[in-house]
Amino acid sequence: MTQPAATPSTPRSVLRVGNCSGYFGDRPQALREMLEGGPLDVLTGDYLAELTMLVLWKTGRRPGGVGYAPTFLAQMEDTLGLCLDQGTKVVVNAGGLDPRGLAEKLTELAARVGVGARIGWVEGDDLLARLPELTAAGETFPHLEDGRPLAETGAPAVTANAYLGGWGIAEALRRGADVVVTGRVTDAALVVGPAAWAFDWATDDWDRLAGAVVAGHVLECGTQATGGNFSFFQEVPDLLHPGFPIAEIAPDGSSVITKHPGTGGAVTVETVTAQLLYEIASPAYANPDVVTHFDTAEVSQRGPDRVAITGVVGSPPPPTLKVCVNQEGGHRNTVAFGLTGLDVEAKATLALRGFLAHFDDGPTRPAVVDSRVLHGRAADAATNADAVSRLVITCKDADPAVVGRPVFDAANRLALASYPGMYLEDAGRSARAFGVYVPTVVDRTRVPVSVHVAEEGPTTPPEPATTAPLSSTPTVDPPSPADDDGNLVETPLGALVGARSGDKGGNANIGVWTWSDVVHDWLSAHLTTGLLCELLPEVAGLTVDRYPLPRLRALNFVVHDLLDDGVAATTRPDPQAKGLGEFLRSRTVRVPRSVLAAATRPEAALEGSPSGP
Repeated sequence: MTQPAATPSTPRSVLRVGNCSGYFGDRPQALREMLEGGPLDVLTGDYLAELTMLVLWKTGRRPGGVGYAPTFLAQMEDTLGLCLDQGTKVVVNAGGLDPRGLAEKLTELAARVGVGARIGWVEGDDLLARLPELTAAGETFPHLEDGRPLAETGAPAVTANAYLGGWGIAEALRRGADVVVTGRVTDAALVVGPAAWAFDWATDDWDRLAGAVVAGHVLECGTQATGGNFSFFQEVPDLLHPGFPIAEIAPDGSSVITKHPGTGGAVTVETVTAQLLYEIASPAYANPDVVTHFDTAEVSQRGPDRVAITGVVGSPPPPTLKVCVNQEGGHRNTVAFGLTGLDVEAKATLALRGFLAHFDDGPTRPAVVDSRVLHGRAADAATNADAVSRLVITCKDADPAVVGRPVFDAANRLALASYPGMYLEDAGRSARAFGVYVPTVVDRTRVPVSVHVAEEGPTTPPEPATTAPLSSTPTVDPPSPADDDGNLVETPLGALVGARSGDKGGNANIGVWTWSDVVHDWLSAHLTTGLLCELLPEVAGLTVDRYPLPRLRALNFVVHDLLDDGVAATTRPDPQAKGLGEFLRSRTVRVPRSVLAAATRPEAALEGSPSGP
């Protein structure tokens, strides 16, 4: 085996890693709550997403703006001394586009409050200035969906960041850093790095590293692992203030997910399973340090608010690193017409025709005009508000003047000359810029990483012992079984399954799981990509991948191109597909009576869910 890269000061039998942030804007008090709630060896915080990189670019251009998450600096103002007193290491990706700048501010903070904190930071992910050099060296930066080279995808890049792994973090901790800030590392790397440091893992300890990736994936979204955004939310106690999750990681990479005693929420097989399914594609989940095979994970309840994750298998990572590129996409503006009562489609058609007619002999028509009707209850609604549907028109153009005032004028001129009951819910008075997300890859050997601690010179963390091309093929739908029509009943799919959905760039994933072996057998046989497209009409015509995860009693679907060019560019009402899983659960399916009977929710589901198969 290769030589380990990081050695802790003392051997450990378990590493307690907590999380205090799942996104830029999460509960600011959580950092202190986690420090005061019980012992922690490491406290992590995830502040970044693809959209966040674009947001930080915009804020960094403003007078006095910064390219890192200033909220983390504010959180550390009165907790840095507490971290040192308790011996809790802090590892966050709040450095965003400027990890060095954040590290310098933390160093100033430590001096101001009189504590001797050693601040470390990891650099190398930011490729923006290097794009011409890398392109000249042969990197085409192919779009992961259609293979187009970056040079052919549109506007120039404004951010370009490779997803780094955990070994830079491990190196900073080995060198005695008390706080480690990074730029764009994978979310799971915030846990992989500390675990590799604490247990002296080697770079080819694939199964151990994979176990840490799974633990990191569960922790990365904060309270989503403790009952937040959970399909059966009405079963979760104190969901107004759920506790943040903790992973107790063992030297073999297995872990127990828990939370501080006395905090709200719950940690069960199902809350953990829901988070395991969040924003993944293939079960062969590629990270810079290891490919983690999610279909090998076994999840079991070990007591109240204690869920074990074992059996995770890893393999060498790919020879490339994923890169998040953001481009300026242009400008957009939206108007929304209220359509009350009957004849919704006819009213929407007339309003759209009138809106577009404004551009026939007048101002320039926007390059993109997207329209969609969001239906309310047209007939016999209990209240006026319930009877309202909406026609939403979104216009896009490179020129902000084209989608500024002219879009408002096109809608406003119809006030007295269109359908009955016409009014504007969203006036669309001004244009705003939007970005385009391009997922791509780069040869990892062309992305040097440097680790800095305090005033010491930089060092280079190790690379994986070996790499291997990533290969994963979606499963073919099973043949449709014959059903006894006389024994079938109609029910919402949500009576059988829970779901968790989210965005993966321009794609969306929908993970569905069940608590019953009987239901899982039916689900595996019946919930095909074809049935999914029937249940979700807007998915029809798009490419859908299906991946079974039988150890989790789950299926994962990836819907390609549902979100256009990513969260900032899509015109969907739910731009991150967060509600897509719940929409699927609301759809009606026909199932045997025996399957519906087997789907009865356990009475004590949150006290001790059954183990996985």
